[in-house]
Amino acid sequence: MTLTRFVRKNALRNKRRSILTLLSIGFSLLLLTVMMTIWRAFYMSDGTAESANRLIVRHKVSMANFLPISYREKIRSMPGVKHVVNLTWFGGQYKDNKPENFFAEYATDPQEVFQVFTDFEIPPDQLEAWQKDRAGCIVDTDLAKRHNWKIGDRIVLKGSIFPVNAELTVRGIFTAPPGMSGLYFNNIYIDEGYPRVKGYVGWFTVLADSPQAVSGLAKSIDETFRNSDRPTKSESEKAFNLSWIAMLGNVKAFILSICMAVVFATLLVSANTMAMSIRERTREVALLKTLGFTRGTVLALFMSESIGLAACGGLLGALAASVVVRGMAASPQGGLLFQNMKVTLPTMLVATLVGAVVGLVSAFVPAYNASRGNIVDGLRHIG
Repeated sequence: MTLTRFVRKNALRNKRRSILTLLSIGFSLLLLTVMMTIWRAFYMSDGTAESANRLIVRHKVSMANFLPISYREKIRSMPGVKHVVNLTWFGGQYKDNKPENFFAEYATDPQEVFQVFTDFEIPPDQLEAWQKDRAGCIVDTDLAKRHNWKIGDRIVLKGSIFPVNAELTVRGIFTAPPGMSGLYFNNIYIDEGYPRVKGYVGWFTVLADSPQAVSGLAKSIDETFRNSDRPTKSESEKAFNLSWIAMLGNVKAFILSICMAVVFATLLVSANTMAMSIRERTREVALLKTLGFTRGTVLALFMSESIGLAACGGLLGALAASVVVRGMAASPQGGLLFQNMKVTLPTMLVATLVGAVVGLVSAFVPAYNASRGNIVDGLRHIG
C-alpha cells in the first residue's frame, strides 16, 4: 500500500464523521467564498475600459440634493470634456413592492446619453424612435427578458420620490455593462409632470478626453462651483458606485467580521475532528513507529489527512458558492447589488487554500504530540 492510499483510507476511516466534517467545512467556506466574491465585486472591480473616462458630478452634501441643469453647459465648456449628460433617479414602483419588480429607473437626455455611455449598445432605429418620443423609454436586455417586455409595450411607474406616474412606451432594448442596466426615459417627463423640480437634476455624468484627464477635470469642476449655493463633488464612476454601497452601512467591516467568524468556526470543526481521530489511533501510531516509521513520517501522514480533508471541503464550498452567487445575481431579490456577480477561479483557489491552511493549523498540535509519543505507552493504550 502506498502512502497516498494509506492517507486516503485513514481520512475516510470513519465515513460518517469524515462526511459531516467535509460538509461543515464546505458550508463554512461557502459563506467565505460568497463574502470574498462580494468584496471583490464591490471594492476590487475596475469596471469597463470606457468607465475610466467618465466621472460623476453630484451635490457636495448629499445625493438627495439636486443640481441646476444650467451647470451642464458650464461643465461642457471646460477643457477636456467631450460630452455631459444629466441623470435623475426616479425610484418609481412597477406593479407592486415585490423585490422581483424593483429595478433602476433613470430620467435623462436621450440625445446625449449614448454619447457619454459609449459601452451601451442599441439598434440605431430604436434609438431614433426613443429620441422622438417624449413618453418613450428604453430597457436593457436582461430587464426586458425578465418582464417579457418588447418594443411597443406600455410601462406604468408609480412615482414615490416624485408625485408623477410615468406612463411610458418601450421604444428600444439595449445592452449595458454590469451596474448600468435599468430603464431610461426622457427627463422632460418629470419637468412637465412636477414643475417644482424643473431645471434641476440628480447628477451629471461627464465623458473626459482620456482617463488621465479625469482627476484634474474633477478638481476644476468642483473649484468652479465651490462658492455657489449648490457646490459639487466630482468623483470617478467607481467611487460614485461605492458611495451608493456606503449607504448600506459599514459593508467592509461586516464582510471582514463574517470572514473572520467563518475561518474561526472552520478551525474549530477541523481541530475537533483531527483531535478525536488521532486520539483513537494511539496504538496504531505506536505500531507504525515499531515498523520503522519515523516521527516525521507519522507527523506528515496525519497532517496530510487533515489538509486533504479540509482542502476538499474548501473546494466543495467554493463550487457550491459559485452556484449560490449565480442564483443571487439572477434573482430579482439581488437587485442592483449582485448583478452579473460571479465566483472567479482565483477566489475558488483562495477558498481551497484557506481550507488547506485551516487543516494544517488544526492538526499540527495533536499530530505533533502523537508523533512524539512513547512506543511502549502507545501499545499499552486502551481507547
